[in-house]
Amino acid sequence: MTHHRTTVLDAWNALPWLLVLLGGACLAPGSGEETVNEEAMARVTPETTIATYPRAPKGQVVNDYHGTMVEDPYRWLEDPQSEQTRAWVAAQNKLTGQWVDQFPARDEIARRLEELWNHERYGLPQEHGGRYFFFHNDGLQEQSPLFVAESPDGEGRLLLDPNTFSDDGTVSLAAHVPSPDGKLLAYGTSDGGSDWIEWRFMDVATLERLPDVITRNKFGGLDWGADGRSVVYSRFALPEKGAELRQANSANEVCLHRLGTPEEQDVVLRPASTKGFFSWPVMTAARTAVVVHETDSHKDKNNIEVIAIAGPDIGRKVPLIDGFDTESSYVGNDGDLFWVRTDLGAPNGRLVAIELFEPERESWIELVPEREVAMQGCSMVGGHFLLDYLRNAQSEVQVHDIDGGFVRTQQLPGTGSVHGLDGEQHDPLTWFSYMDFSTPAEIWELDVSSGAIRLLRPPVVATDPAVFETNQVFYSSKDGTRVSMFIVARAGLELSGDHPTLLHGYGGFNVSMTPSYRTSHALWLERGGVLAIPNLRGGGEYGSAWHRAGTKLSKQNVFDDFIAAAEWLIESGYTSPERLAISGGSNGGLLVGACMTQRPDLFRAALPAVGVLDMLRYQLFTIGWAWAGDYGTSEDPEEFEALYAYSPLHNIREGVDYPATLVTTADHDDRVVPAHSYKFAARLQEAHGGGDPILIRVETRAGHSAGRSTSTQIAEAADVLAFLDYFLMRD
Repeated sequence: MTHHRTTVLDAWNALPWLLVLLGGACLAPGSGEETVNEEAMARVTPETTIATYPRAPKGQVVNDYHGTMVEDPYRWLEDPQSEQTRAWVAAQNKLTGQWVDQFPARDEIARRLEELWNHERYGLPQEHGGRYFFFHNDGLQEQSPLFVAESPDGEGRLLLDPNTFSDDGTVSLAAHVPSPDGKLLAYGTSDGGSDWIEWRFMDVATLERLPDVITRNKFGGLDWGADGRSVVYSRFALPEKGAELRQANSANEVCLHRLGTPEEQDVVLRPASTKGFFSWPVMTAARTAVVVHETDSHKDKNNIEVIAIAGPDIGRKVPLIDGFDTESSYVGNDGDLFWVRTDLGAPNGRLVAIELFEPERESWIELVPEREVAMQGCSMVGGHFLLDYLRNAQSEVQVHDIDGGFVRTQQLPGTGSVHGLDGEQHDPLTWFSYMDFSTPAEIWELDVSSGAIRLLRPPVVATDPAVFETNQVFYSSKDGTRVSMFIVARAGLELSGDHPTLLHGYGGFNVSMTPSYRTSHALWLERGGVLAIPNLRGGGEYGSAWHRAGTKLSKQNVFDDFIAAAEWLIESGYTSPERLAISGGSNGGLLVGACMTQRPDLFRAALPAVGVLDMLRYQLFTIGWAWAGDYGTSEDPEEFEALYAYSPLHNIREGVDYPATLVTTADHDDRVVPAHSYKFAARLQEAHGGGDPILIRVETRAGHSAGRSTSTQIAEAADVLAFLDYFLMRD
């Protein structure tokens, strides 16, 4: 019932929500028979027998954007189900596989990754009715099973094993929500990594499955009523059959489902708004009303409304915040007094109290004013507010009393990242995970009243974190803006100018890049690589003003920050262009695509993963319209000019020597549809004038990121690291 820091994996909830259909005219569409120059393409495989890229016919598709005619010759790749697309994908995977097979370190890397991956991993416990629910993976299980125990550090008994959901391990347990008394469990499954979630229900004591099912939910967002027999959730219209993975999603409804009734009889508490708006429900403290956050995607601002779900006033709606001019989120409430985190008049965030029936802004009571550091989240647990701040992209937690009075700065295990600190308002305990670049997630317990912390679940991994050291540096971007960056390497690294370096970034949607552990990054460091992660504009590390400075007409700032980070690493003696690679996923894939097309001379290798790469059409697919607050859309003439100037697909130039590139995506990604990666790879292969390969790796039966099996993650990480080893680590 509380809100905490948005991570890259759930960044969609931080995104805006607007759907506008593209108004371009399609001129003379056709499949075309034009192919790439096979003789020129033979140059990209100097050390293999691979002679050509898969044939990619060019169509005669042109769109008129406000008088600018833009060709889209690979439009046919937007249909993932066509025989032509499937054949192209199969041929590309075969080509990439041939390259991977020749990488000498690939098998060694895969074996070491498996060793590093093979350690127990736990999720944060959730307490409901004296029962504690948590995930536990014994190391190499494809999916993490869900357990329930009588204590937060108990061994527990198995509730759900998603490894039994499908033969190939591609159906995952995407979400779970215990009832307030802990007697029932709502659990959502995702098929093949899709964002669509199918909810079912079970008895925790007997493991009996209830007949209820909810099929029209996407992204989660389900919560229980006080009676333990009803749930609220967000509901979308189903896409047309055969278009589930690419059709634009509608605005969503907020619905009430009562156990024992078919979902067709669910009560619509809040009808779907006009296109471009998204509603997210969460229960009040007493669970007798639902708080609905409705976001205007193009403004990236939201309203808050309270809707009764019980008693004689069921369905009654009371606005708490309106005007779509703030970013605000519900924290908790005491009857009609609501606590809200808001950026109104406070780019770094503040905590206010609002009377439900006197919501005028002049009546708001400020409990915790804005600070010089950015507030990432706030929860009400154990009668205290737990405020999660970022100080130079590292966690700082402050505890305040119910009137907003300062109690203490909470002791943390180290200088890194904290996630969690959730619970019910009366709970005396809460739990959080701690990690940094060399420490996998540790599970800690916090006694809210005393401030005492206790380590519950220490990870045991086959590497020594003391071997590595992390430094934070600051550099100047193109316009003089001061940007922070973490650099991780072996202790005592000498600045020789030739260290293989991976520059990884995101830079969007208010998502903060804080110290975090990744097994693939740990192996990169172990093999002698340097890892650099800058805190780019567009992220949330320094508040909403920092975020806004990297959006819409200012999006180029993000790419300038990333390019400046690369230049600083070279000038400071860490690396050289021949030893420098860039990586990023989703919005980070856009970052990589834009920077490699703007400065191909600066990087030896590029790794755009599940990237947003066609900036003129992104809003036409699935939930893409939700990103308009960060990107703008091509329907607006001024925003079109900005998008067209950096859109990776549209800024590939003929004959340029681009970095060795490994594009990664998945055929069931229904968040950033794989057409982005397909079209980008096809165009890059066509235009590339250098000798290094342009490859694309398409995972099958997988989605955007969440829910991938362990073996799938290891296999992809091994291919990527072997690619980097081949192009950056050889003399």
